[in-house]
Amino acid sequence: MAIYAYQGIDKTGVEKKGTVTAENESMAKQKIRSSGIMLTKIKEQKSESKAQAAITFGNAISINDLSLMTRQLATLIKARIQIVEAFNALIEQCENPKLKVILSEVRQKVNEGSSLAAALSDYPKVFDNIYVNMVEAGESSGTLDIVLLRLAEFTESQVKLKNKVRGAMMYPIIMLLVGASVMGIILVLVIPKITKIFITLKKDLPLPTKICIWASAFLKSYWWAVILGSIALFWLFKKYIATKKGKANWDTFLLKMPILGTLVTMINVSRFCSTLATLLNSGVPILMAMRIVKNLISNVHIQEAVEASRVSISEGSSMAGPLASSKLFPVMVTHMISLGEKSGELEPMLKIISENYEDQVESKLNGLTSVLEPIMMVGMGGAVAFIVMSVVIPMMELNSV
Repeated sequence: MAIYAYQGIDKTGVEKKGTVTAENESMAKQKIRSSGIMLTKIKEQKSESKAQAAITFGNAISINDLSLMTRQLATLIKARIQIVEAFNALIEQCENPKLKVILSEVRQKVNEGSSLAAALSDYPKVFDNIYVNMVEAGESSGTLDIVLLRLAEFTESQVKLKNKVRGAMMYPIIMLLVGASVMGIILVLVIPKITKIFITLKKDLPLPTKICIWASAFLKSYWWAVILGSIALFWLFKKYIATKKGKANWDTFLLKMPILGTLVTMINVSRFCSTLATLLNSGVPILMAMRIVKNLISNVHIQEAVEASRVSISEGSSMAGPLASSKLFPVMVTHMISLGEKSGELEPMLKIISENYEDQVESKLNGLTSVLEPIMMVGMGGAVAFIVMSVVIPMMELNSV
């Protein structure tokens, strides 16, 4: 079955748009006409190419859409509904048009004999490595409903973590933008008017006033260069950290930064533990799980530690040893992983670490915001005070004269 988008006019002359599911275009037209709509346009909906399909915001496929769909599919399969019928139900209630088309194509492939994991793997930007491997493990072990529920929970937890980070950084970023805008307005619109007074008096000005006048003249004449230069610097920075050496240097810098370095470590450790626990609980082999987890780690040095740990496991040694040797994982984490390995309770131990670090990340984010606020306020206050003093000092000298 395929999805067809149509346009038409109903009996009252009102234009109608919508989608309909049918075996072929002829049956789709019949369905539309039987509902009392005079058809003007119909087209089969197809998914984007693998390079175009992505988890993004807006009208594309959001992580929230994916999480909801996964939870609904888990519920349907748990109710012992055949997978093709489950997909029929998902397609009917799916509100995202792009996801609806992809689900239709996945259903068609499964109906033709493909496994669900193989069908999902054709859309790597929507269903990533973790998703496909966990579904494959669920299919092979007969626990697909449990795996899908864990996938939904895992996706939701990742969304929450990202939202916490964004929420914590939103206020400082807004403060910075507002402060820069106010400074720019003062320098471009206010200072030039005051400058004219000083120039007419032909009096030697203090250094702060000269700096302020120069900055004002530069911004007024070369504002476009400031904007283009900022864009160019950002582009060069992105190009630099896209290189292997640049990425390594930047990640080293992040880890050494006060407060932020600890936060980066905590986020990566939490992601490592929660993802690995979810994969192992879902029946994914540990070596495959470690390879998947490594690709989720954002810091290249922590990635290297995870890869060393994976190699150690493949050689029959401990997971905790290389992690401890890297000195990037906190001692408590490596100690608990070691205990989990020895006791055969690695998955529960990883879950405990993950939950503990999620709480610590939230606390650290709140602490980071409380530290940044006064620093930014003092910085903005100092900049405004500098401009005010650069104007007030010559004014006071004039009054004294």
